[in-house]
Amino acid sequence: MTATTAAPAFSRDRVAHSWLGLRAVSESGDQVWTIALAWTAVHVASPAAAGAVVAAGTLPRAAVLLLGGVVADRYDARRVMAAANLARIGLLVLVVVRVLTGPPSLGALLGAAIAFGVTDAVYEPSASTVGRQLVAPADMTAYQGVSQTALRLGNTAGAGVGGFVVAAWGLGTSAALDAVTFGAVAVFVVVWLRPRYPLPRALAEPPLRSIAGGFAHLRDEPVTRALVLGLSGLNLFVGPAEGVGLALRAREEGWGAGVVGILVALVGAGAAVGAVLTALRRPRHQARAGFAWLLPQGLAIVLLGFGSPVVSGVAAVVIGLTAGAASTLLSATFAVVVDGSYLGRMSAIQRLGDDVLMPAATVAFGALAGGVSVATPFVVFGLAMVAFVTVPLANPRLRTL
Repeated sequence: MTATTAAPAFSRDRVAHSWLGLRAVSESGDQVWTIALAWTAVHVASPAAAGAVVAAGTLPRAAVLLLGGVVADRYDARRVMAAANLARIGLLVLVVVRVLTGPPSLGALLGAAIAFGVTDAVYEPSASTVGRQLVAPADMTAYQGVSQTALRLGNTAGAGVGGFVVAAWGLGTSAALDAVTFGAVAVFVVVWLRPRYPLPRALAEPPLRSIAGGFAHLRDEPVTRALVLGLSGLNLFVGPAEGVGLALRAREEGWGAGVVGILVALVGAGAAVGAVLTALRRPRHQARAGFAWLLPQGLAIVLLGFGSPVVSGVAAVVIGLTAGAASTLLSATFAVVVDGSYLGRMSAIQRLGDDVLMPAATVAFGALAGGVSVATPFVVFGLAMVAFVTVPLANPRLRTL
């Protein structure tokens, strides 16, 4: 990888800082839009319809994501991201026009969600390659730490204001705000963002062959395979415990929704602190340290199913801290180690794992809670994470990274 322009130290890299800041703002806009979409669907149809609308983008995203990885490896990421954002802006303008002509139908909301799922699948793999092309390998951990903290803050801020925006001004205003954030990102990508460490391009071949080549690369590269599985596993075990488990515990214990909100906030705050601390103090063997952080996280998932709100609060903080640290370290290692001509496809496969496996894991968590006891899935999922992590930790090649 030959640098076209030497990157400054990350602490002084205004381009990288601006890019991460704009991504956080765009994440806020996405949350405002998602909340507005669900809110509008509830009032147009029913709560069940709202769930269908929010989930409608998942299937097309999963179907197109691998193709988005092929596009990311073959074409300039800047052009792909700019085109995807222009498509998003066009969709949001159509939503605003539709709202101005009358209340949107359920079909219109479903169509908007599906179209956004497709554009996300094209955009995300290319966006995942930017860090590798923008900062030096020595600064990748700091980049990933700040990136994940900024995205979490953007997500939280968007979720916080999204309800107020749609309640006060409706779906059209929410769509317009999201369009503005996409426009800002598109302008920055076209005008200021320049690759300093260009990636090698993948061979021009039929898309299905290129997708098959990505899976063959995953099969033949044990380190890459372990990192892809590890990054997928970050959410697979803790996601259902946080998303469904806390609500089940609150119902069983009579805690109320406020306690659930506090516990979720503790996870988010812990994750931000973990990411920042890891970015400031990088361990020598990042992959080994990243997987090692997941061991106490598995035990904290078990603890989350027992005790008082204070005990669960301690577990939530531990989960957040370990998630922030592990995600930063493993993402940084992934971005540096994976062959540059396969980076988009590997990112797409990892994201596809989340989209496909997470719903099944959430259903399994709920089934265990309903069929045995609320505490049972916390124990099963926590110990499963511990067992899952022992595999990469025993890999001698990963232990040296």
